[in-house]
Amino acid sequence: MHLETLKSTVAKHQQEAGWAETLWFETSEEDPGGGMAKAALEAGADVVAAAGGDGTVRAVAEVVHGSDAALALLPSGTGNLLARNIPAPIDDLGASVRTIFRGEDRPIDFGQLEVEREGGEREQFGFVVMAGLGLDARMLANTNDDLKKKVGWLAYVDSLFRSVRDADAFEFRYKLDGDSNQSVRAHSLIVGNCGMLQAGATLLPDAEIDDGVFDIVVMRPRGFFGWVRIGARVFWENAILRSFRRSKIGQTQVGKRIATAAREERPLRYIRGEEFVARLERPDEFEIDGDPVGEVVAFKAKIDAGGLRVRVAGPQDQTRNTRRVENAHS
Repeated sequence: MHLETLKSTVAKHQQEAGWAETLWFETSEEDPGGGMAKAALEAGADVVAAAGGDGTVRAVAEVVHGSDAALALLPSGTGNLLARNIPAPIDDLGASVRTIFRGEDRPIDFGQLEVEREGGEREQFGFVVMAGLGLDARMLANTNDDLKKKVGWLAYVDSLFRSVRDADAFEFRYKLDGDSNQSVRAHSLIVGNCGMLQAGATLLPDAEIDDGVFDIVVMRPRGFFGWVRIGARVFWENAILRSFRRSKIGQTQVGKRIATAAREERPLRYIRGEEFVARLERPDEFEIDGDPVGEVVAFKAKIDAGGLRVRVAGPQDQTRNTRRVENAHS
């Protein structure tokens, strides 16, 4: 995103809307947005717009969460997953900026995480998209940053093939909403607030960004064809199944049985809840909203229903017709 173009676009819409002067804060490699968001709130900002990728959005959302301000999105990263799930315009700067000044606020769910390191240290994080263990976290940890700058999300494909060869299953115990412990062996565990990935892939077909629950998937394929089955499900079936469930046929008893059977196929296990606690037999890589955060031995995820306000397109915004009734800027 070209900074001068962004500033001139913001100035135009700011003047038309009669808003006060916009404040600008530059992120850094050491601080992707948290400190800047705090400074913006201290200066009295009503809307904090995150211009960047998923890492910047998460850092800003952690600070905006619980405040009186709203988060706005100006997507300019590799994944832009929150923008895709709301959905907000990815490649329309004018529409994104207009939403800052002309949009409305929509409450969405916010994930709160506590992770435990091997030495017993604990850290707190927030997330808006998904967090996980196993293959997806190893894939992100193995992604070549130089390749990512050149080809964007396709760099994850290169990393995926390198990570699958090292995709050893892991053992863990989990507790959902305070129920008894369950023991599982899996290759990946993902707790999601929303389910759409890049390239139209849908990992969590039932996930909604404001339904007050997490959608959780456990991947446990058997051999190469198990991974092929998961790939087919994520890149093709989930989108079709989602539309099918919402159709008239999908609402019939036969349709509901078809959808339920598909959700329960063996390589993928889906569960839902408000609080999820997991403890691993050995440390493994963990990722939060697409950012690797190192190895953990346990984590607890709790959802704050409607805990984050996001600025979305208003009902009079013509760009609203190109997406669902939500919009935002990163």
